[in-house]
Amino acid sequence: MARLQSLSENFSPECVRTLDRGFDANDYYRYFLKRGERFVIRAKKNRNVIYNGKACSIMDVALKYKGAYRMDFKDKNGRCVQCEMSCIPVRLCVFPDKELVLTVVYGFGEEPMLLLSDLKMQEKKRLCHIIAKVYLLRWRTPEYFKFKEQQFELEDLRAMSLQSIRSLDFFTTLAAEYISLISSIHRESIFLKELKECSKRIYGVPKFIYYALGYAINQVLGMSRTGIQGFLTKKVKSQQMNLFEHFKDRGCRGICILKMGKLKTKGYCYYSRARI
Repeated sequence: MARLQSLSENFSPECVRTLDRGFDANDYYRYFLKRGERFVIRAKKNRNVIYNGKACSIMDVALKYKGAYRMDFKDKNGRCVQCEMSCIPVRLCVFPDKELVLTVVYGFGEEPMLLLSDLKMQEKKRLCHIIAKVYLLRWRTPEYFKFKEQQFELEDLRAMSLQSIRSLDFFTTLAAEYISLISSIHRESIFLKELKECSKRIYGVPKFIYYALGYAINQVLGMSRTGIQGFLTKKVKSQQMNLFEHFKDRGCRGICILKMGKLKTKGYCYYSRARI
C-alpha cells in the first residue's frame, strides 16, 4: 500500500493505474474506488462477479462473449496478433454498488485475458481498445528491466556494499534512459539510421529497438582510443569581458550594490588594503 500511496501523491487521479494479476485483491479495489482513481487490473480466473444481478464465476461470464470487436496488435518481434474483444458490465461481490467493466480479450493464449476497469465511455468499441492498449503497454515494463539486466550484465557485476549496487543500478538506468530518448526523439534522424546500420542486424531491426541501439553504441565507443572527450562539444568562451574579470585583472575586488535605483561600486585593493 505504501507504493500505491506514493503514486497517489505524485500522480493525479486521472492517470490510469495498470496492474497485473498479483493485484487482483479486494484491498486494492477498495483503495482505488475510495479515492476515485482510474485503474485497469487483470483479473484471476477464480474471481466471482455479479452479472445480471447474480453472483457467478468470471470465466463463465467471459465465455458467453466471443469477441464483438477486433484489434490488430504487433508484438516486440513484429508479428501481427489479431485480438477479439468484448465489454461486459459487471460488479464486484464486495462492492455491489460500484459498476465496473470487464473486457474479455481473445488472442493471447488458449484462455481469454480478463481486464477489470472503472473506465467509462459511451462507445464500447473505443472503450475496449483503450483498456486493452493500456494493459498491453504495461508489458513494456518487464521488457525494460530485462534489457537493463542483459545489456549491461548486471548479474555478473560484483560489489562489496549495498550502496555500490545502488550506484551501479543508477548508472545503468541513466544509460537505458539515454537509449530510450534516442529512439523516441531522434526517430527519423540520420544519427539513428547510422546507429541502426552499426547494429548489424541480419533480419532487420525489431520493434523493440533497445538491444540494437545498445550494441551499436558499444561498437562505436569501442573504436575510440581517446575516451569520450572528442564526442563532447567544446564550450566557446565569450569575447565580452564582465565586471568581475575586469576587477580581477586589475588585482582588486569589486562589489556592486543596487540601492534606490542607483548603482554603487565599492572596491578594495588586495595589496594595499586601501579603499579606492
